Amino acid sequence: MTTTLTKAPFRADHVGSLLRPESVHKARKEFKEGKITGEQLREVETKEIKRIVDKQIEIGLEAVTDGEFRRRFWHTDFLEHLNGLEGYVPEKGYIFDGIETEKYNVRNTGKVSFNPDHPFVKDFIEFKDIVGDRAIPKQTIPSPNQLFEKGIRNNEIYSDIEEYANDIIKTYQDALKAFYDAGVRYLQLDDVYIAGLSSDSFQLIDGGYSRQQLIELALRIINEVLENKPEDLVVTTHLCRGNYQSTWAFEGSYAQIAPTLLAKEKVDGFFLEYDDDRSGSFEPLKHIPEGGPQVVLGVFTSKKGELEDRESIKARIKEASQYVPIEQLCISPQCGFASTHHGNKLTEEQQWGKLKYIVDVAKEIWK
Repeated sequence: MTTTLTKAPFRADHVGSLLRPESVHKARKEFKEGKITGEQLREVETKEIKRIVDKQIEIGLEAVTDGEFRRRFWHTDFLEHLNGLEGYVPEKGYIFDGIETEKYNVRNTGKVSFNPDHPFVKDFIEFKDIVGDRAIPKQTIPSPNQLFEKGIRNNEIYSDIEEYANDIIKTYQDALKAFYDAGVRYLQLDDVYIAGLSSDSFQLIDGGYSRQQLIELALRIINEVLENKPEDLVVTTHLCRGNYQSTWAFEGSYAQIAPTLLAKEKVDGFFLEYDDDRSGSFEPLKHIPEGGPQVVLGVFTSKKGELEDRESIKARIKEASQYVPIEQLCISPQCGFASTHHGNKLTEEQQWGKLKYIVDVAKEIWK
């Protein structure tokens, strides 16, 4: 059994976002106050991206990210630059466990399509140059299904949800092509919406669709987006239950979505959240086809800095291997360390310590 995989996702992987250093927080504040230019802000971000790329490579990660350092939020920065969507400040933020998030979201203002000048494409080209041939540069974007969250679609523009779905599919097909042409070979779709469909407390969209119909629609959207995906483009889905300043949005196992989404979604891998009791058991993994997608088990938490017990982690991987062959498993944190610019409640030193620990534990499991 080999320690590493030649293709992403890797035995030791990570979701993407990293804690923003003080220099980035300071530069963003100064830019907002008009004290520095956008170019000066970008210079600070680029310098820090170079530093964290070096650090990820140093600790042994085979896939590296830009830490999402050019974003404020994991999803809105991408979505608001699509045609037909805009960012805005709503009356309320999202309600997480005991906390309301910073108020910011996107809304539908016109027909949705991909913007060929989307800034993320330029950002990736620069990021890829920083990485060079030292590692695999990983690009993360929100899943197309995030646009089905309650309150985003404008019913006057899209009275028919199927028309909305078809435009979103085409938008993401064009996005995948643009990223591929820019050199992306490892793309992750971050999806809180799909994970939410497994939680009874999750607020469903208007429109008379049952939960199961929405699950089937979500599957159709992803699979049609990937219909003409190039063979050498690895696409994974990260299913997350919310991550904001070390708090969470909802709980519930993957049981309700597993027979449809885990069984039939045509991705190369799933990043699944398994860092605490809210995640439920590994039993829904029985729906993953043998020899199908890699399953990246998020059995480490990004919400706190303490390291998990090594033997407990090994025991959990052994337990999961009752449902998915161990050759098909990988490990990672359950989410990024800073899904928003605020970041989780741990230090940067603890963040790097945890990622290095994941690399070391993976080498022990898959030796």
